[in-house]
Amino acid sequence: MLHLNVVNETDSLKAVVLGTAKSPGPVPTPESAYDPKSLEHILAGTYPTEEDMIREMDAFDQVLKKHGVKVYRPEVIKDCNQIFSRDIAFVIDNKLVKANILPDRENEFQAIMHVLDAIAPENILYPPEEVHVEGGDVMPWNDYLFVGTYTKPDYPEYITARTNKAAVEYLQRQFPDKKVKSFELRKSNINAKENALHLDCCFQPVGKDKAILHRNGFLVQEEYDWLVNFFGKENIFEITKDEMYQMFSNVFSISPEVVVSEKSFTRLNDWLRAQGFTVEEIPYSEIAKQEGLLRCSTLPLIRE
Repeated sequence: MLHLNVVNETDSLKAVVLGTAKSPGPVPTPESAYDPKSLEHILAGTYPTEEDMIREMDAFDQVLKKHGVKVYRPEVIKDCNQIFSRDIAFVIDNKLVKANILPDRENEFQAIMHVLDAIAPENILYPPEEVHVEGGDVMPWNDYLFVGTYTKPDYPEYITARTNKAAVEYLQRQFPDKKVKSFELRKSNINAKENALHLDCCFQPVGKDKAILHRNGFLVQEEYDWLVNFFGKENIFEITKDEMYQMFSNVFSISPEVVVSEKSFTRLNDWLRAQGFTVEEIPYSEIAKQEGLLRCSTLPLIRE
């Protein structure tokens, strides 16, 4: 049996589901793009190839195993993009919550059945239909649960709005001991530099008390200020609009001391090392073209 345990973003990782880049299918049509960054690369003819994405994910897999992490992979579904396992489910404490995602991604959840079968059924939560939630918007941080959301009336018009008000309320009911803190995110279907697809596209804690943050990803100044006060200005690495677009905040912590990052993120990686972190640099710039990076590709199951 798998005894789930995730109370924050950075405790020492023991088991994780890493997505797969095998058989992602043909390049999507512009009409079927899920986000503005993918659309940009579809139109430019620079959409990533299966071969390049497999190579990048293999590098990630090797780093995880080097640090003694048990790595599960989804079963490969032909012609299905299964890279971003964070979108299909997430773990809070000892519960796995199935994400209510874009309907045509339901198969991706079925592809991790071999993992789900090892979890006690009472520890798997299936939110009701009206609850829209994806793992990229949900961040356990000890007593807190940080949740990215979009609650304006035009919510249905944004394919980039993935987590709604009903989800915030649902998580509060399911985890009454947590302080659920929600953040309104900036959304755009067409401009990737003005779109925070998920909370982890503009914010992520690292180590015990530090954070990567992008002010423009937040619609409400007070909510951004709350995070700055919570972590302390001296502990925050503020990223630019262009760095957010490159996914600088979507790195991944193997432990409080070890962070996996994209090798081209020089400014961030230098800062992390200056703070005492070990930075495992890997190539991930092709996968980044789909508006997702390292955190998006993982579904942590056990951290200790």
